[in-house]
Amino acid sequence: MGNTDSKLNFRKAVIQLTTKTQAVEKLVQAAESGCPSEKEKQIVLNCSRMLTRILPYIFEDQDWRGFFWSTVPGAGRAGTDEMDDDDGARPLAESLLLAMADLLFCPDFTVNSHRRGPDSVEDMQTIDSCEYIWEAGVGFAQSPPLNYIHDLNRTELLRLLLTCFSEAMYLPPSSDNPILNPWVSFFCSTENRHALPLFTSLVNVVCAYDPVGYGIPYNHLLFSDYREQLVEQAVQILIVTLEHEGGGLAHRPPSPSSMEDQDSVGPDNLFVNYLSRIHREEDYDFVLKGLARLLVNPLMQTYLPNSTKKIQFHQELLVLFWKLCDFNKKFLFFVLKSSDVLDILVPILFYLNDARADQSRVGLMHIGVFILLLLSGERNFGVRLNKPYSVHVPMDIPVFTGTHADLLIVVFHKIITSGHQRLQPLFDCLLTIVVNVSPYLKSLSMVAANKLLHLLEAFSTNWFLFSASQNHHLVFFLLEAFNNIIQYQFDGNCNLVYAIIRKRNLFHQLANLPSDPASIQKALLRKRKLPDAITGISRTSSQETVSMEGSRPAVPAEPGTLKTSLVAIPAIDKLTEKSQVSEDGTMITVPKMEHSHASHHTPQTDHTPQADHTPQADHTPQADHSAIVGVSDTESISGRDNEDVFYTEAEMERRRMSSTSSTISCTSQSHWSPTPDWVLSWKCKLPLQTIMRLLQVLVPQVEKICIDKGLTDESEILKFLQHGTLVGLLPVPHPILIRKYQANAGTAMWFRTYMWGVVYLRNVDPPIWYDTDVRLFEIQKM
Repeated sequence: MGNTDSKLNFRKAVIQLTTKTQAVEKLVQAAESGCPSEKEKQIVLNCSRMLTRILPYIFEDQDWRGFFWSTVPGAGRAGTDEMDDDDGARPLAESLLLAMADLLFCPDFTVNSHRRGPDSVEDMQTIDSCEYIWEAGVGFAQSPPLNYIHDLNRTELLRLLLTCFSEAMYLPPSSDNPILNPWVSFFCSTENRHALPLFTSLVNVVCAYDPVGYGIPYNHLLFSDYREQLVEQAVQILIVTLEHEGGGLAHRPPSPSSMEDQDSVGPDNLFVNYLSRIHREEDYDFVLKGLARLLVNPLMQTYLPNSTKKIQFHQELLVLFWKLCDFNKKFLFFVLKSSDVLDILVPILFYLNDARADQSRVGLMHIGVFILLLLSGERNFGVRLNKPYSVHVPMDIPVFTGTHADLLIVVFHKIITSGHQRLQPLFDCLLTIVVNVSPYLKSLSMVAANKLLHLLEAFSTNWFLFSASQNHHLVFFLLEAFNNIIQYQFDGNCNLVYAIIRKRNLFHQLANLPSDPASIQKALLRKRKLPDAITGISRTSSQETVSMEGSRPAVPAEPGTLKTSLVAIPAIDKLTEKSQVSEDGTMITVPKMEHSHASHHTPQTDHTPQADHTPQADHTPQADHSAIVGVSDTESISGRDNEDVFYTEAEMERRRMSSTSSTISCTSQSHWSPTPDWVLSWKCKLPLQTIMRLLQVLVPQVEKICIDKGLTDESEILKFLQHGTLVGLLPVPHPILIRKYQANAGTAMWFRTYMWGVVYLRNVDPPIWYDTDVRLFEIQKM
């Protein structure tokens, strides 16, 4: 009842205020006069705070939502005669946005004055705001002196600007007919003469920010950091304005004229335009180093506990990095040109690992995976992953010695095996990233190799393969990754070859996967008997429990934690576009195939694993040669019982991925059931030929060495494999197939929902939108 009364009181206040449009008029007058007195500056701040509080209540009421786009008599547009009738009047929203843009470059209020003397006056209407950019960086070399009063005033105005843009929160999500945000469209149009200096100011303020400063311990507890508040608001303004719809009509409150003119195109977004045109390498370097510095800040370890300031806006930074790579392909290529991309990779992997058990941070998991998917579509990313990993950021993952590729695989394994249920839709994306980089991985560690084989072991159980119509795609991804490494990087990957030999029965079982109705029903019956309360993988090796020093285990969200809902992400075949790498390194787009399962096998000409199923490979004695099947120096791979424990939980979520297929007989999606024809339709396409040939050649050789030399130490086997060769013995190398991220309406809607959800949750103290009827997403408590 109290909340209802509160809303009624606010709406009464809105009616009284907006009838005379006093707050907006005060801001317009201040922008024209330049706020010469302290009283006028205080009026601007008070009006900003009032509008920030009231606007959300206007937006939630559909009848009031169009109020700010109604015209104000006497407020003419640029280039029109003030004596014209109201047709030339400027809507209230436009007047408000232009006034705020002017005030963000108001001398002695938000920027330092450039007056030559006490008697000189700076005219707000003719001021060149490009000379008043807030911070040095992109396109601006001078760094103005810090002024915390200016930072506070900028923060207040940016908070109001963000509130104006938040009308998008009060519209339901729709990817079918996306509408431009009219506030953003106008503010980022040529009507705003400050668009370029403001965009530059926002980018430079964010990328130049150093939360640690001189590194004095506990300085953040001794001194207030007003710049941090400004940086948070600046990065939020950037991510909500950098949204480019491919044309479309910018929606304003419906009017007869706007409803009729369906062919008109919304104004070009200048912020997107400017971002896409940044081209100087020194600017790229400034932006990349700034973002990397901020992203790595929460990972910093010090001898004194809590002695270093740690930022909380890493999710906004990840969205900004995504938009930079998406809108400026030259920036993406610059990022991948050197090992600097690893300064972005390591923090992302840290966030993914840290958030894997927290359902309130599922959006963070998605944005991190999407960025890695985007990067993995480029060859240079895979090449950069071969750099040795020596930073050792504390994560609760097994200790290993290896490369950044090993780190990526170990973290992905941790996410898949010990993450929460809502992460299951990301499995395809995670394994697609592994497949994309696999042709370039020169030397996997034993830990990473065992992790990949463990995933195959878990995903290839009969009951899991038969539990949902697309579960077998995960096996295709892993087999494709193994084939890429064997065909293109065999020489340095003796650890993976050894792990494949140890677990060769997995591949034989896949080649002989039963498809008769009785076997299918038996596998499904076994699944139903598993206790639903058991989750996670039991580890049989003590090495698995040894995590990096200083790491903390991933923990679920605390009860009462707020989270926002997200729209579903498209399937992997909608998220990506397949490209084939030609001999000269160029990418050739592969046409989409009709059946979804056909897109998940390597393009080899012959997929007849049964033909390569030799007696030598199938009947190798295992118990006699511990060097082949014994526990490795890092960990052992879990047995069958442990796989069952894991997928009791995992398979339930993947059932949502069931889709219709010409080979699937089912009455409805929810009652899908596997059939022998369905199993045979994809079993015959399993890309096992290369691996079977490898086993056919190497297993007898390894057996012979073990018997002749009495070897029981796996290091000797590894040495033999390291100097071995399969030249001329393997099938003709298949073309490298890369699945590149492909923008689409579904992901655009996901990003909009996630982005505004982050902004909502980051502005709850003090609250801006709390207790209003937000429709873009739902606010839930854990």
